[in-house]
Amino acid sequence: MDTVVSSKGQVVLPAALRERDRVRAGQKFEIERIEAGHYLLKRQPVPDNEGLVDWLLSCPEKDWFQAVASESTDSL
Repeated sequence: MDTVVSSKGQVVLPAALRERDRVRAGQKFEIERIEAGHYLLKRQPVPDNEGLVDWLLSCPEKDWFQAVASESTDSL
């Protein structure tokens, strides 16, 4: 697959690859220069619960999610 570098130096992953590998906006990648003209792009792992609170808060039913009061564990 081909892609181009924008005037800002951005590279777009083709839609077919994003869909196949479930790449979402905001996901982080590491790029490594192998040698002149050859690069390796690696998706960084996402913690299992990243975005969970935002997802729960976006529930369409009002007040469905209630934060649980918790005590500090600083003294442990």
